[in-house]
Amino acid sequence: MRVLPVVLASSALLAACATSTVPGPGGAPMVDSGNDCAVIAAVAREHYRFNTTDSLPPPLWLDGEGSGWAPRCDWGRYGLRFPEVHDPARTPASSQPLRWVQFKQPRYDGQGARIDSAIMHGPLAGNGIQCRVRSGYAGWTVSDCRITWVN
Repeated sequence: MRVLPVVLASSALLAACATSTVPGPGGAPMVDSGNDCAVIAAVAREHYRFNTTDSLPPPLWLDGEGSGWAPRCDWGRYGLRFPEVHDPARTPASSQPLRWVQFKQPRYDGQGARIDSAIMHGPLAGNGIQCRVRSGYAGWTVSDCRITWVN
């Protein structure tokens, strides 16, 4: 009989860690794994070095590629601060510099996650990367990144 309380407590704990559904754009359900923000933050801190005062990030662009993916992240929790969020539907004015850092939705597998990202420093200056991010005792950490395109 002592096993039953342990099983019930374990089930409750697993349910708390499971994927949650929150309302997305237009009230449609949006799945938030709870890890997306941590994976993005790991790349922002470790690859782009945005957690330092001498490397402030450009506007953030979270690209769900029309899927409705739009995580709501508390960037301060990860030691990050983005000055603004880029609206990909709005074309920048000609006097406004074309600057942003983009993160696509992470894809999870048995080794952790892969995430595509890109950064634009100006109209003809930027590059794309794909990073492998792994979960461990210290949270999510970047194990490697490779360049996918250069502009």
